[in-house]
Amino acid sequence: MKKIKNILLLALAVSAVSCSKQLDINSDPNNPTTIKSSVLLPRIEKYLGSSLASGSEGGFGQNLSVYMHQMTMYGDADQYGASASDFNWGQGWDFAYRNVLTNTDIIIKSSTELGDLKYAGIAKVIKAYTFSVLVDLYGSVPFSESNQLVEGIKYPKYDDGKEIYPQLIALLDDAIANFNDNSGSDLNLPGNDDAIYKGDIKKWLKAATSIKFKLLLQQRKVKDVSAELNTLINSGNLISTTEESFMVPFGPNGATDDRNPGFGEYFASQRTMFVSPWFYEIMKGYNGSIFTNIADPRIPYYFYNQIKASTPFNGDLEYRDGGFVSNYFGSQGPNRAKNNQNSYTMLGIYPVGGRYDDGVGGAASASSGTGAAPYRLITYSDILFWKAELIQSNVISGDAAATLESAMNESMKMVDNVVKSNGSAQTIPALSGSQAAVDFVTRVKNSFVAANANKKLEIIMTQKWISNFGAWVEPYNDYRRTGYPVLFDPANFGGVMTPPSGGNGGEDSPSVVVSQSLKFPNSLPYILDEISKNQNAPAQKTDLNSAKVFWMP
Repeated sequence: MKKIKNILLLALAVSAVSCSKQLDINSDPNNPTTIKSSVLLPRIEKYLGSSLASGSEGGFGQNLSVYMHQMTMYGDADQYGASASDFNWGQGWDFAYRNVLTNTDIIIKSSTELGDLKYAGIAKVIKAYTFSVLVDLYGSVPFSESNQLVEGIKYPKYDDGKEIYPQLIALLDDAIANFNDNSGSDLNLPGNDDAIYKGDIKKWLKAATSIKFKLLLQQRKVKDVSAELNTLINSGNLISTTEESFMVPFGPNGATDDRNPGFGEYFASQRTMFVSPWFYEIMKGYNGSIFTNIADPRIPYYFYNQIKASTPFNGDLEYRDGGFVSNYFGSQGPNRAKNNQNSYTMLGIYPVGGRYDDGVGGAASASSGTGAAPYRLITYSDILFWKAELIQSNVISGDAAATLESAMNESMKMVDNVVKSNGSAQTIPALSGSQAAVDFVTRVKNSFVAANANKKLEIIMTQKWISNFGAWVEPYNDYRRTGYPVLFDPANFGGVMTPPSGGNGGEDSPSVVVSQSLKFPNSLPYILDEISKNQNAPAQKTDLNSAKVFWMP
């Protein structure tokens, strides 16, 4: 995909929309009171991705990747910390409300007035998706009174997520009606200004339908949604190919820095995000309870090792297995804060546009990759994994094993799709259809067929967790809905972990002590700036473990 252009915009007050109709003679082109949808749209899409991603500019994904034990870090999220003043929560919130939702409302209003229904439909889809994320993370958020400064509402009330969800589905239905409506003028149609689908309205229609599918599935533990889900499945309007996947493209770098936010670790002066050993060991086949001795062929696409497996052991490393170097979640060990800048394993080409691990090693830098990798919102493999979950949970009918197999195969195709668009100078082998990929899918499917009902659901959700690496928000939803994958728990190790003895140097690594009294946050704390200034904000949550969102069982 081509990069999103980082368009510099003047700050827009919502009230400016109401002043847009004036005589041309009084118009000042240097101080516009309105702005074209074609200018706003790429900005909205860029910040949609940034609000969810992980990187130096902040975003929800930075901490959620740690909660879901895909990454570890220095910061609040370590040991499930969740500060209301956390930079990453604040940036995710601000990007969502200020940069996405304020501007989608502007597009919806102005495009509807002009009869540009396709722009209006796209803005409604993005608005519905963004609010669904906010509800999923916080439970109650400003919705009905948000962006109502023109109406004199300075302090929007917080609406219950249970009341917001049906309105989001209705908004998506409105968007679908816009996409199917040919009665408007449509003098202005989206094209290359639409970074996600390049103005392909058929793909936007499938994205809208797939978001509805996700919202219904999310509620399956608290209401019967089988009829609505089957209707959507039978409609033929769900995302059904790799190319239809709903993703925000990033990079490569050019006149403006449009690289994936997570690529920032490649040129960071101090690296603070590390691949979770728990996640790594499951992919390597080290875990004794799932996928034992089944090595995942996606490893060199997911992770880049800066040191070779044969490099002599460095006693200051907290965790090492061959060339893989990292830190434990919640560690309080002596090597936790050691500067191993050029030893830590980095995110690879697939999640952030970094380097493919060809085994050569070498210190990572800004020139090690292109940073071209999309933030994946809803992919075709997600749809297939969700269908497998629904079949296994007896919500819809079908063959769970065959659907899981299709989902895993599609996950391999998505890796190739991202690599193809990366522009890397490396020679990178195709993954999909390779013997390693075929053997892996076959072995996982065989383990699924032999498993009991609970283990089958665990296998489905663990494979989705692995597939979603780099798309940090969705696994958090999946875990709170299903209880899977099984997450790392220091208490199971007596608060002490030791790296695998089979790894190169692992047997020499020191044991690490971590806290054993950890509670998983089932929703996020309200932003400190919000609750201190918004007179209608609710009281701060005191127990995030018990503060469940409405669709949680």
